[in-house]
Amino acid sequence: MILKTDVFTPQRFTSEGKVTLRGKTVPFNTVCEDNVFYGDDGTPEASLFSYSYFRSDVKDTSDRPVLFCFNGGPGSSSTMVHVGFLGPYRVKYGEVDAAGVPLPPYEACVNEDCLLDIADIVIMDAIGTGYGRLLDESKKDKYWGTEPDAEASVTFVQKWLTRYDRWKSPKYIVGESYGCTRGAKMIGMGAFGTDRSYGVAFDGAVFIGNTVNTFKNRLEGAFIAPVTLVPTAASINWYHNRPVKKSCEDFAKEAAAWAEAEYLPALYKGEDLAGRDREKIIKKLMYYTGVSRKYLEDRDLVIEPIGIRSEIAAAKGLHVGRLDARVTRPLYEPLVIENDPERGMGNDPSAAKYDPLFEGVLLGTVAPMLGIDTQRNFISSRHLWKTWNREVKGRSTAECVSDAMRNFPNMRLLFMNGWYDLATTTGAMWYMLSHSHLPKDRVDVRYYETGHMVYLGEDKVKKVNDDIREFLTKK
Repeated sequence: MILKTDVFTPQRFTSEGKVTLRGKTVPFNTVCEDNVFYGDDGTPEASLFSYSYFRSDVKDTSDRPVLFCFNGGPGSSSTMVHVGFLGPYRVKYGEVDAAGVPLPPYEACVNEDCLLDIADIVIMDAIGTGYGRLLDESKKDKYWGTEPDAEASVTFVQKWLTRYDRWKSPKYIVGESYGCTRGAKMIGMGAFGTDRSYGVAFDGAVFIGNTVNTFKNRLEGAFIAPVTLVPTAASINWYHNRPVKKSCEDFAKEAAAWAEAEYLPALYKGEDLAGRDREKIIKKLMYYTGVSRKYLEDRDLVIEPIGIRSEIAAAKGLHVGRLDARVTRPLYEPLVIENDPERGMGNDPSAAKYDPLFEGVLLGTVAPMLGIDTQRNFISSRHLWKTWNREVKGRSTAECVSDAMRNFPNMRLLFMNGWYDLATTTGAMWYMLSHSHLPKDRVDVRYYETGHMVYLGEDKVKKVNDDIREFLTKK
């Protein structure tokens, strides 16, 4: 239950502005508004809040792309993608610390790399996040789950396209983290529907921090999970310990090849792996991932993304972050606290570092510029993932995209992943790409020496926007 400090009334705010992008002045107007969902009896049940940016000097929008953009969670507002790299105003990334990560406090600045010159941008705060609300708590099962969340999102897209007369425009999804799951299901629902037809064809999607999956539930991938974790663990080991002189990418790909050739069959053998063969695997795992012998022996050689955070940089007395393993904190003393799910593993230094800073830029600078004047509390994130209904009907998220791409031969995908991301690992993305039957000639993959949020930093935000620009304008 979220504490309520006001009575919900649907609101709509408008503004006008202009920015200089690539040496040209781009005028725009914005509409920020509640999009209310009603029950059969006409009672309001929920609201999805959206921020729409329109370039205002375009007369014919029939060939002008629209980007539908969101973060994930489940339970996260879209603050990060909004003021992190997509909107015309964003976080100003200042000095970096010893780990190469931008330091607070942050200021706002004009986003000179914004894509508004070539596409209109719609930021979506999912129901129950940001200014969005679940108005009737008894209806949570109707909106909070993989299927209902995607249905609400694609229903919003339908309504938005009608309201702003944009059905003819090219339509793209930009989803980060769980937003990739949402986006994939939206693509599937738009093309095929689950319980009804939606008739929305997307021209493509940008998936940041991939969660598109070949499995319908997380247990199906349990056996291969340690194998897909190896390249990310190797990347983090490379960053903190520099075991070799080669590049991070080369070391990660070498580790991935070894894991596929030797670690996977070793795990399959289980207790039958013994003697020299077992010792060989242990030494290689220690070399690539930086974890200790004791850690491996205690876990039957199975590495996992929680415990290794206290292992990889242990020689330096550091615990690495989950969302961005470049960010660290000191290990607890006594060390037993590290195993506590709340104080130890629950204390992710990378998550703690950014949430209040991005929200501060959005609410302190950007929202007033957009004409947003409301007493409604802003919910940056809520832990909906704890009770989220992850049931997937019919197609897996990867199958949703793969099947849609076969029906729409111009649909293209861009995957963007950070090497130091322990939340959505590069290896898991590679596995999905190798088992999902996606048309490879219409799939592009880009890598960044960052964590989960690939756009952190002045050089990174430019690179990410340049890559998306290239993707959108590619013929």
